[in-house]
Amino acid sequence: MIRSGNPALKESTFLDLGSGAVVSRGADGTMTLNGTVNKTGFLLLLSVVTAAFAWSQSVSTVGGETVVAPGILGYLLGGAIGGLILALVTTFKKEWSPVTAPLYALVEGFFLGAVSAMYEVRFDGIVFQAVVLTFGTLGALLLAYRSGLIKATENFKLGVVAATGGIALIYLATIVLGFFNINIPYIHESGLIGIGFSLFVVVIAALNLVLDFDFIESGVDAGAPKYMEWYGAFGLMVTLVWLYVEFLRLLSKLQSRN
Repeated sequence: MIRSGNPALKESTFLDLGSGAVVSRGADGTMTLNGTVNKTGFLLLLSVVTAAFAWSQSVSTVGGETVVAPGILGYLLGGAIGGLILALVTTFKKEWSPVTAPLYALVEGFFLGAVSAMYEVRFDGIVFQAVVLTFGTLGALLLAYRSGLIKATENFKLGVVAATGGIALIYLATIVLGFFNINIPYIHESGLIGIGFSLFVVVIAALNLVLDFDFIESGVDAGAPKYMEWYGAFGLMVTLVWLYVEFLRLLSKLQSRN
């Protein structure tokens, strides 16, 4: 069985919903690992372009001091909401992914640029650290997966999926309670409990990369249609965005204690 904690990469993605059979090979060829890697790189490049623009628009200099610009909220909300909509569309209409995946990367870049600028203004150098940790984790886990050091067994998948679901419920509760000015104590603070929670979330986000690698490899072996390269790249990018944001949160908590 194919299982991923990433909602964009779920067990039924490479199956025909009507018959449950593996998707047949299309005239345009089938999904390849190299094609998925190339498309992932392209999506990351698109997000970097819009992130750089959003960053430049999200900060300003007042009295020789760098501060957050008033327009940052538009990039934060617009990027987050637009990215969510495009992610949902891509998830339910995966055959549209050659169009919606690049659009998602562009829109999500606005959010990433704004949120990065917001953290950087308060914690100098934090963005560089988060980027290095994110791609360092990606490289390390890819090497571990390819070498067989980490294997995506059924128990491993079930554990990561369960933990991911639990984290999602906590974040959902945080948002809902926030509307009533109620904060969940400790876990979002810079105390030891808050740091421990962020470490746990970072680990689970990182382990989702292993599930994504396994899922993409399964799609290649199943002879999925060529457009699934875009879908696989999109799913991997969703996890990378989550991991990067969690690294920002963890590092900000650590630096707040200094």
